Amino acid sequence: MSPEMRDADVQAVFDDIKATRKVDTVNNFWLALAVHPPTLRRTWESIKEVMAAGALDPLTKELIYLAVSATNQCGYCMASHSASARAKGMTDGMLGELMGRRRIGEPNQRSGFRISGCD
Repeated sequence: MSPEMRDADVQAVFDDIKATRKVDTVNNFWLALAVHPPTLRRTWESIKEVMAAGALDPLTKELIYLAVSATNQCGYCMASHSASARAKGMTDGMLGELMGRRRIGEPNQRSGFRISGCD
């Protein structure tokens, strides 16, 4: 595939991400995937399918992403999904309950794990 075609494919996915999420820029996750346009497109299409209207509301789906990110201890993912969950209505109380804490900034009761950069 020519670089020109690759750039057009990447730009089309980026434009769709921005329009769908109502944002002005794409984050580093998408920029990293752009080095391989087929993976970028496949990942975006998969996420759009997961986040499409269904039995679970968008906030619940984002909370699941956040829980998985915390389980995997991916700080970048937790920050990204925390921001997205907040935009969908997550409260401090919801975050604390999800992470097994009573208050934001309090360590998890079992692991002592804190969300860095998400609170």
